[in-house]
Parts: sequence; structure tokens; C-alpha cells
Amino acid sequence: MHLETKAIDEHNHQHLGEHKRRFEFAAGEIVNTTEVLDKLIAFNIAIPSWALGTGGTRFGRFPEGGEPRSLEEKIEDVGLIHALNRSSNSISLHIPWDIPENASSVKALAAQLGLHFDAVNSNTFQDQKDQKLSYKLGSLHHTDKAVRRQAIEHNIQVIKYGVELDSKALSVWLSDGSNFPGQLNFRTAFQNTLESLQEIYEALPSDRKMWIEYKPYEPNFYSTTIADWGQSHLLASKLGDKAKTLVDLGHHLQGTNIEQIVSLLLMEGKLAGFHFNDSKYGDDDLTVGSINPYQLFLIFNELVEGMDARNMNHAKDMGWMIDASHNVKDPIEDLIQSVEAIKIAYAQALIIDRNALVEAQQRNDVALAQEVLQQAYRTDVRPLVAEARLRAGGALQPITLFRQENVRKNLLKERGSKTISTGL
Repeated sequence: MHLETKAIDEHNHQHLGEHKRRFEFAAGEIVNTTEVLDKLIAFNIAIPSWALGTGGTRFGRFPEGGEPRSLEEKIEDVGLIHALNRSSNSISLHIPWDIPENASSVKALAAQLGLHFDAVNSNTFQDQKDQKLSYKLGSLHHTDKAVRRQAIEHNIQVIKYGVELDSKALSVWLSDGSNFPGQLNFRTAFQNTLESLQEIYEALPSDRKMWIEYKPYEPNFYSTTIADWGQSHLLASKLGDKAKTLVDLGHHLQGTNIEQIVSLLLMEGKLAGFHFNDSKYGDDDLTVGSINPYQLFLIFNELVEGMDARNMNHAKDMGWMIDASHNVKDPIEDLIQSVEAIKIAYAQALIIDRNALVEAQQRNDVALAQEVLQQAYRTDVRPLVAEARLRAGGALQPITLFRQENVRKNLLKERGSKTISTGL
């Protein structure tokens, strides 16, 4: 399904008066409005192909209906999201869930919708149909060299798909680990992983990157071979300049200071980017900003400060992507909400009085430093995010228009009520 420009224009005309009032009030409170708007317009967040269908848990899955049945339909859904918010101009694929059988036609369809391809993700945490060897006990760290070889070759094939699609990065997350003490030798497992990654790294073209994720637990509960940012950073440092650490907000133990991790990785030039989501307990994959929006703001505070210190382009020099999976929401509505939350946190970070914050920090004025941060966080920047979306050609109220146009109902008619998209 495609959303006509006329529908967006009519929607915006209907809500323009109220929006102008709110925007003018907000702009009057902010010193650098023009700069913020320009950066918001440029800032886009990639949509993962696997999040376009209803997610599930090990207890069950409750499909929404009208889910995309093919890669082409997933691209169309991302195009729909981008038409609504003008902030989601790329799609990230997970192989082999979404193999581009005809790269040229897939690229042409994406380009028609104003999209390109973000990082491609390998999958060695599941056994696929007709797969010769099992990843039950690991992939790149496996004691059996033949299993490692199979996983290496899969990653190299994913790189080739990425080259065909003009994707600039391979994202690697491993479920490799152990459930019981004594199950494996930690040093051997890590060394096997490093050697496997070195082979994959050597297959990267010179203009491509490798992003290495980490996770403390799940599906293994005693140890994970790449368990935290330090282990990922160690691997990336040993591999070379093309390898960096990818931060998934859900891949941390409760209470972890993610913003400090972000700051240090930026300082070292080893922060690849983000998989955005939110969580209450663990890797919950909830809507971004739905549980702890203040932490999201604090992360963006470090990102904006750190990127500016290195003269980095906010929109282009980092990988920004959502990684979520839900079983109780319309997937498209959820993704729109997540993008909105990310841009709100980004906008709040952009309006921080940096001079006042630095001065307070230098004087060890703890209370004032907190006041400076919370002044920005408590400022309602939603009108600025909406104005940026309006100027870029999107809808003032994306979810409202999504519902007014009966998009899900139309997708149900087009695709059926029993379709289940690939992914978790």
C-alpha cells in the first residue's frame, strides 16, 4: 500500500493552525531553533525488516494480520513509515530471513520509495532449513571447526548481499555461550571467536564496516562469549579500523550506565551505532522511550557532546537503527512511536546549554549541572520534531493519519489476516 501525498497534505492542512500555535510558543523558548530543525530533518533512523511483523515470545505469537509476506512488501511498509514521518529512509535486513534474490529490482523498489539499505545482519543463532550443521552449541566459537567454517561462510555471504545492496556494514550478534559451568573453556571460546571474525573481517571490502554486538545473557544463561562492551571493544580493536562496537540498549544488565559506555566508545572512535529499544527487566524489546525516556535523553546528551568533540556528522557518521519485537501492538504504529521518541531525545540533547553545563562541571557545581540537563529534558520539543517532519514533507500526526487512512485494514484486505512475517 502507498500513501498519497494528497492525503498527507490534507491531514496537515487540518492540523496546521494548532501546530503553528504550539511551534511558535516552543520556538520562542529555544535559542538555536533553526539549527535544531536542520539537524532533525537530516536525522533518520533505520527500520529493521524483522520488526514489520508481529513479534512473539517463547510462549506464543499473536499475528496482527496484513503482515508483509515478502521482502518487497517489507520495503513497501518501510516506505509507508517514511512517507508518514520522513525520518526512516533506510531498511536493515536480517539474512537469511530476508534474502534479496534480485538485488537490482529490490534496490529499484527501495529507491522509488526514497529508501536505501542500512546494515545487513547475519544469523547464526538459529538453525535454518536444510542447514548441514547445528548452532545449538555455538557458531563462531564452536569447538568443531566445521561448524565455525559454516558460520564464517554464512557471514561472508551476508557481506556479498550487502555489497549488492550498497549496504556499508555487516552487523554480527552471536548467541554463543554456555548454560552450565564447565561446559566450555572461556579462553578457547573467545580465541575461536576472534579467529573466526578475523576471517570474516578479511572478506570485508575496504569501504565496509563490521559492527560487533554484545549481550550479557540469553539464550545462554551462564556465560556469553561476547558478553559486554569491553569484550566487543577488545575484539574490534584486535580486528582493525573497520570493526566497531554496536550498542543495543536492551543488551545490558539492569542499572548499567549505558551513557558512560557510549561516551568512552566515542572517545576511542569505536562506537558503531545503536539498536534502539527499551526495557524494564532485560532484553524486552519494548518501544523506544516507553519505559525510561530520561536514560534515552542522557545517552543522546553524551552522543551529541561526544560527536561534536570529534567533528562528526550526527546523521551520517553513526549507525542508527531500531531493534524491537512486539506481540501486542500494530508493528507500524510501534515503529512510528519509536522513531518519534528517538527524535525527541535527540532534540532535547541539542538544546542543552553546553556552555553552562561545562562551566558547572568545571566548578563542581553538582546542583547546577543537574538543573541544566533537566531544563532541556523538561522542555516540550515535540512541536519542533513535528515542524521538522512538516518541512520534510511528512505528516504532523503520523499515527493519527495512519488510522484515518485505515492502513492496517487495507493491508488486511490486500495480504490477508493469516500472514506471518519472517523474524522473531
